[in-house]
Amino acid sequence: MAGQVEAVGRNVSRFKTGDEVFGTCRGAFAEYASAPESKLALKPANASFEQAAAVPIAGLTALQGLRDHGQIKRNEKVLINGAAGGVGTFAVQVAKSFGADVTGICSTRNVEMVRSIGADRSIDYTQEDFTQGAARYDLILDCISNHSLLAYKRILNPNGRLVIVGGPTKVWIILILALKALVLSRFVSQKFGMFIATSNQQDLAVLRELIESGKMTPVIDRRYALSETPEAIRYLEEGHARGKVAIIVGT
Repeated sequence: MAGQVEAVGRNVSRFKTGDEVFGTCRGAFAEYASAPESKLALKPANASFEQAAAVPIAGLTALQGLRDHGQIKRNEKVLINGAAGGVGTFAVQVAKSFGADVTGICSTRNVEMVRSIGADRSIDYTQEDFTQGAARYDLILDCISNHSLLAYKRILNPNGRLVIVGGPTKVWIILILALKALVLSRFVSQKFGMFIATSNQQDLAVLRELIESGKMTPVIDRRYALSETPEAIRYLEEGHARGKVAIIVGT
Protein backbone atom coordinates (compact mmCIF):
# COMPACT_ATOMS: atom_id res chain seq x y z
CA MET A 1 0.00 0.00 0.00
CA ALA A 2 0.95 3.66 -0.34
CA GLY A 3 -0.74 6.84 0.82
CA GLN A 4 -0.67 9.86 3.06
CA VAL A 5 -0.62 9.59 6.85
CA GLU A 6 -3.92 10.80 8.31
CA ALA A 7 -3.18 10.12 11.97
CA VAL A 8 -0.53 8.44 14.14
CA GLY A 9 -0.61 6.58 17.42
CA ARG A 10 0.98 8.09 20.52
CA ASN A 11 4.05 5.84 20.32
CA VAL A 12 4.84 6.58 16.66
CA SER A 13 8.07 8.56 16.27
CA ARG A 14 9.15 8.11 12.65
CA PHE A 15 6.12 9.56 10.89
CA LYS A 16 3.75 12.49 11.23
CA THR A 17 0.43 13.50 9.73
CA GLY A 18 0.84 14.41 6.07
CA ASP A 19 3.86 12.16 5.37
CA GLU A 20 3.69 10.15 2.15
CA VAL A 21 4.52 6.52 2.91
CA PHE A 22 4.52 3.03 1.43
CA GLY A 23 4.72 -0.43 2.91
CA THR A 24 2.54 -3.37 3.93
CA CYS A 25 -0.52 -3.88 6.10
CA ARG A 26 -3.67 -5.95 6.39
CA GLY A 27 -6.76 -4.61 4.67
CA ALA A 28 -4.96 -2.50 2.07
CA PHE A 29 -7.86 -2.67 -0.42
CA ALA A 30 -9.56 0.30 1.27
CA GLU A 31 -9.73 4.09 1.41
CA TYR A 32 -8.21 4.01 4.90
CA ALA A 33 -5.84 1.41 6.33
CA SER A 34 -3.97 0.97 9.60
CA ALA A 35 -0.33 -0.12 9.43
CA PRO A 36 2.40 -0.78 12.01
CA GLU A 37 5.15 1.85 12.00
CA SER A 38 7.74 -0.88 11.40
CA LYS A 39 6.09 -1.89 8.11
CA LEU A 40 6.27 1.57 6.50
CA ALA A 41 8.88 3.85 4.97
CA LEU A 42 8.76 7.26 3.32
CA LYS A 43 7.54 7.02 -0.29
CA PRO A 44 10.14 7.52 -3.04
CA ALA A 45 9.98 11.19 -4.00
CA ASN A 46 9.96 10.43 -7.73
CA ALA A 47 7.30 7.70 -7.63
CA SER A 48 3.51 8.01 -7.79
CA PHE A 49 1.37 6.44 -5.07
CA GLU A 50 0.38 3.62 -7.43
CA GLN A 51 4.03 2.94 -8.32
CA ALA A 52 5.02 2.95 -4.64
CA ALA A 53 2.15 0.63 -3.70
CA ALA A 54 3.38 -1.89 -6.27
CA VAL A 55 6.81 -2.16 -4.65
CA PRO A 56 6.74 -3.68 -1.14
CA ILE A 57 5.96 -7.41 -1.35
CA ALA A 58 7.42 -8.12 -4.79
CA GLY A 59 10.33 -5.74 -4.36
CA LEU A 60 11.24 -7.12 -0.95
CA THR A 61 11.08 -10.65 -2.34
CA ALA A 62 13.44 -9.76 -5.17
CA LEU A 63 15.87 -7.92 -2.89
CA GLN A 64 15.98 -10.51 -0.11
CA GLY A 65 16.06 -13.42 -2.53
CA LEU A 66 19.05 -12.12 -4.45
CA ARG A 67 21.00 -10.33 -1.72
CA ASP A 68 20.37 -12.38 1.43
CA HIS A 69 19.57 -15.87 0.18
CA GLY A 70 21.39 -15.76 -3.16
CA GLN A 71 24.45 -13.85 -1.91
CA ILE A 72 24.63 -12.05 -5.27
CA LYS A 73 28.01 -10.63 -6.29
CA ARG A 74 29.17 -8.20 -8.95
CA ASN A 75 29.75 -9.67 -12.43
CA GLU A 76 28.02 -12.94 -11.58
CA LYS A 77 25.78 -14.52 -14.18
CA VAL A 78 22.23 -14.43 -12.81
CA LEU A 79 19.12 -16.02 -14.28
CA ILE A 80 15.61 -14.86 -13.36
CA ASN A 81 12.91 -17.41 -14.18
CA GLY A 82 9.64 -15.49 -14.46
CA ALA A 83 11.33 -12.19 -15.29
CA ALA A 84 8.16 -10.49 -16.55
CA GLY A 85 6.10 -11.08 -13.40
CA GLY A 86 5.68 -9.01 -10.27
CA VAL A 87 8.78 -10.32 -8.49
CA GLY A 88 10.69 -10.91 -11.71
CA THR A 89 10.55 -7.34 -13.00
CA PHE A 90 11.99 -6.11 -9.71
CA ALA A 91 14.55 -8.94 -9.60
CA VAL A 92 15.98 -8.02 -13.01
CA GLN A 93 16.52 -4.44 -11.84
CA VAL A 94 17.83 -5.36 -8.39
CA ALA A 95 20.33 -7.81 -9.93
CA LYS A 96 21.55 -5.12 -12.33
CA SER A 97 21.98 -2.69 -9.43
CA PHE A 98 24.41 -5.22 -7.92
CA GLY A 99 26.39 -5.27 -11.18
CA ALA A 100 25.33 -8.75 -12.30
CA ASP A 101 24.99 -10.09 -15.84
CA VAL A 102 21.27 -10.86 -16.06
CA THR A 103 19.29 -13.28 -18.19
CA GLY A 104 15.50 -13.15 -17.95
CA ILE A 105 13.10 -15.97 -18.84
CA CYS A 106 9.70 -14.85 -20.12
CA SER A 107 7.04 -15.35 -22.81
CA THR A 108 7.23 -14.03 -26.36
CA ARG A 109 5.27 -10.86 -25.73
CA ASN A 110 7.53 -9.85 -22.84
CA VAL A 111 10.96 -10.38 -24.39
CA GLU A 112 11.51 -6.72 -25.29
CA MET A 113 10.04 -5.43 -22.04
CA VAL A 114 12.42 -7.57 -19.97
CA ARG A 115 15.35 -6.20 -21.95
CA SER A 116 14.06 -2.66 -21.56
CA ILE A 117 14.24 -2.87 -17.75
CA GLY A 118 17.87 -3.94 -17.82
CA ALA A 119 18.25 -7.63 -18.65
CA ASP A 120 21.37 -8.29 -20.73
CA ARG A 121 19.42 -10.95 -22.58
CA SER A 122 15.97 -12.50 -22.44
CA ILE A 123 14.96 -16.02 -23.43
CA ASP A 124 11.51 -16.86 -24.77
CA TYR A 125 10.55 -20.05 -22.96
CA THR A 126 8.05 -20.93 -25.71
CA GLN A 127 10.93 -21.14 -28.18
CA GLU A 128 13.83 -22.42 -26.08
CA ASP A 129 14.27 -24.61 -23.01
CA PHE A 130 16.88 -22.69 -21.02
CA THR A 131 17.62 -25.76 -18.87
CA GLN A 132 18.98 -27.50 -21.99
CA GLY A 133 21.18 -24.65 -23.15
CA ALA A 134 24.95 -24.32 -22.91
CA ALA A 135 24.93 -21.29 -20.59
CA ARG A 136 25.82 -21.76 -16.92
CA TYR A 137 24.80 -19.47 -14.08
CA ASP A 138 26.14 -18.49 -10.68
CA LEU A 139 22.70 -17.69 -9.28
CA ILE A 140 19.15 -18.57 -10.31
CA LEU A 141 16.10 -16.89 -8.79
CA ASP A 142 13.07 -19.04 -9.59
CA CYS A 143 9.76 -17.18 -9.34
CA ILE A 144 7.76 -19.89 -11.13
CA SER A 145 8.69 -23.33 -9.70
CA ASN A 146 8.13 -25.04 -13.04
CA HIS A 147 11.37 -27.02 -13.37
CA SER A 148 12.96 -29.77 -11.32
CA LEU A 149 15.94 -29.26 -9.04
CA LEU A 150 17.97 -31.57 -11.27
CA ALA A 151 17.18 -29.43 -14.31
CA TYR A 152 18.46 -26.38 -12.46
CA LYS A 153 21.49 -28.29 -11.18
CA ARG A 154 22.54 -28.91 -14.77
CA ILE A 155 22.85 -25.18 -15.59
CA LEU A 156 24.39 -24.04 -12.30
CA ASN A 157 28.11 -23.48 -12.00
CA PRO A 158 29.87 -25.79 -9.50
CA ASN A 159 29.37 -23.33 -6.64
CA GLY A 160 26.10 -21.90 -8.00
CA ARG A 161 22.99 -21.15 -5.94
CA LEU A 162 19.31 -21.71 -6.65
CA VAL A 163 16.79 -19.61 -4.71
CA ILE A 164 13.11 -20.51 -5.07
CA VAL A 165 10.52 -17.88 -4.20
CA GLY A 166 7.86 -19.26 -1.86
CA GLY A 167 4.40 -18.03 -0.95
CA PRO A 168 1.17 -19.01 0.81
CA THR A 169 -0.28 -20.53 -2.39
CA LYS A 170 2.73 -22.83 -2.74
CA VAL A 171 2.65 -24.55 0.66
CA TRP A 172 2.84 -28.15 -0.61
CA ILE A 173 5.33 -27.25 -3.33
CA ILE A 174 7.49 -25.53 -0.72
CA LEU A 175 7.44 -28.51 1.64
CA ILE A 176 8.35 -30.98 -1.10
CA LEU A 177 11.03 -28.80 -2.67
CA ALA A 178 12.48 -27.91 0.74
CA LEU A 179 13.07 -31.59 1.50
CA LYS A 180 14.55 -32.24 -1.94
CA ALA A 181 16.76 -29.13 -1.72
CA LEU A 182 18.04 -30.15 1.71
CA VAL A 183 18.94 -33.63 0.51
CA LEU A 184 20.51 -32.46 -2.75
CA SER A 185 22.58 -29.75 -1.07
CA ARG A 186 24.25 -32.41 1.10
CA PHE A 187 25.79 -34.14 -1.90
CA VAL A 188 26.90 -31.28 -4.17
CA SER A 189 28.77 -27.99 -3.80
CA GLN A 190 25.83 -26.13 -5.28
CA LYS A 191 23.25 -24.66 -2.90
CA PHE A 192 19.48 -25.07 -3.20
CA GLY A 193 16.95 -23.26 -1.04
CA MET A 194 13.70 -21.34 -0.85
CA PHE A 195 12.25 -18.54 1.23
CA ILE A 196 9.31 -16.23 1.88
CA ALA A 197 10.10 -12.52 2.14
CA THR A 198 9.55 -10.52 5.31
CA SER A 199 8.57 -6.87 5.48
CA ASN A 200 10.89 -4.50 7.30
CA GLN A 201 11.59 -0.78 7.29
CA GLN A 202 15.28 -1.10 6.44
CA ASP A 203 14.71 -2.98 3.20
CA LEU A 204 11.85 -0.68 2.20
CA ALA A 205 14.38 2.15 2.52
CA VAL A 206 16.78 0.28 0.24
CA LEU A 207 14.05 -0.08 -2.37
CA ARG A 208 13.22 3.61 -2.03
CA GLU A 209 16.86 4.51 -2.70
CA LEU A 210 16.94 2.29 -5.80
CA ILE A 211 13.88 4.06 -7.20
CA GLU A 212 15.09 7.56 -6.33
CA SER A 213 18.47 6.84 -7.94
CA GLY A 214 16.78 5.69 -11.15
CA LYS A 215 18.05 2.12 -10.84
CA MET A 216 14.56 0.65 -10.45
CA THR A 217 11.15 1.54 -11.87
CA PRO A 218 7.99 -0.41 -10.98
CA VAL A 219 6.33 -2.04 -13.99
CA ILE A 220 2.54 -1.68 -13.80
CA ASP A 221 0.44 -3.72 -16.21
CA ARG A 222 -3.08 -2.56 -15.37
CA ARG A 223 -4.81 -0.12 -13.06
CA TYR A 224 -8.21 -0.71 -11.48
CA ALA A 225 -10.52 1.44 -9.39
CA LEU A 226 -11.17 0.26 -5.82
CA SER A 227 -14.66 -0.85 -6.86
CA GLU A 228 -13.06 -3.05 -9.55
CA THR A 229 -10.91 -5.02 -7.10
CA PRO A 230 -12.64 -8.38 -7.90
CA GLU A 231 -11.81 -7.90 -11.59
CA ALA A 232 -8.21 -7.11 -10.69
CA ILE A 233 -7.91 -10.30 -8.62
CA ARG A 234 -9.43 -12.37 -11.42
CA TYR A 235 -6.91 -10.94 -13.88
CA LEU A 236 -4.02 -11.72 -11.52
CA GLU A 237 -5.24 -15.28 -11.08
CA GLU A 238 -4.97 -15.85 -14.83
CA GLY A 239 -1.21 -15.73 -14.33
CA HIS A 240 -0.34 -13.47 -17.24
CA ALA A 241 0.11 -10.08 -15.56
CA ARG A 242 3.16 -8.15 -16.74
CA GLY A 243 4.72 -6.68 -13.63
CA LYS A 244 2.16 -5.49 -11.10
CA VAL A 245 -1.53 -4.58 -10.99
CA ALA A 246 -2.53 -1.45 -9.05
CA ILE A 247 -5.76 -0.65 -7.21
CA ILE A 248 -6.37 3.11 -7.33
CA VAL A 249 -8.45 4.76 -4.60
CA GLY A 250 -10.60 7.71 -5.62
CA THR A 251 -11.01 6.91 -9.33
